[in-house]
Amino acid sequence: MASRSDRLRPADLAREHGLSAQAIRNYEEAGILPPATRGPQGYRRYTPVHAQALRTFLALRPGHGHQAATEILRAANAADHDAVFRLIDQGHAELLRDRTTLDEVASALEKLASTEPSPAADRAPLTVGALAHQLDVHPATLRKWEEAGVLHPHRDPATGYRHYLPDTVRDARLAHQLRRGGYLLEQIALVIDQVRNAGGVGPLKEELHTWRARLQQRSRAMLDGAAQLSTYLDLTAADGPHRVDSPNRTP
Repeated sequence: MASRSDRLRPADLAREHGLSAQAIRNYEEAGILPPATRGPQGYRRYTPVHAQALRTFLALRPGHGHQAATEILRAANAADHDAVFRLIDQGHAELLRDRTTLDEVASALEKLASTEPSPAADRAPLTVGALAHQLDVHPATLRKWEEAGVLHPHRDPATGYRHYLPDTVRDARLAHQLRRGGYLLEQIALVIDQVRNAGGVGPLKEELHTWRARLQQRSRAMLDGAAQLSTYLDLTAADGPHRVDSPNRTP
């Protein structure tokens, strides 16, 4: 049984984080906080264990997201440590995949920038055969990329022949680099859309700097969350199942 000095009200937990008392009750109902005991009048009584559970959830959320942080706390409260560590590992694996994707896109853009044709060559549109020859691919490959939404060549209104204007040639070179990196066509189409929306490769490089900064922030958030989680696991392990009493709910 918690001592009187350890008994905290919802408002006591909420105050530390600028939350409402109702938010604390909602977190308990969601399984983020362990069940609270009830006093004779039915009021919830929280303890420092609940306070640390809340700190842990709020620290995990920026790095892992709301749903994953919820699942981690639910598993921790059920003493299912295998599930806790599996969820943590999944979050780090997702972050690594995002970082690898960023590195591959950045590398593809660098290669594209290093092979940009001269301005004079840029002014002349290319036929499907000429572009395929430049990229060392079959013309059917370019038509497949078009069907997947990766390329949007201009069509001659009289003949229907495809003409690849400078922007489309750029998109084809970037797509070629990404395909060599193992990207699926639907993934490449998303990257190409980002290039178009950014107005070219140069502005997209700035976007990549922002993307990398966000990944670094997420990595740091995961470290902060892990520190709080370690404290919470130590606290619950040290105090055992009696640290938080079973709820004594009034009928």
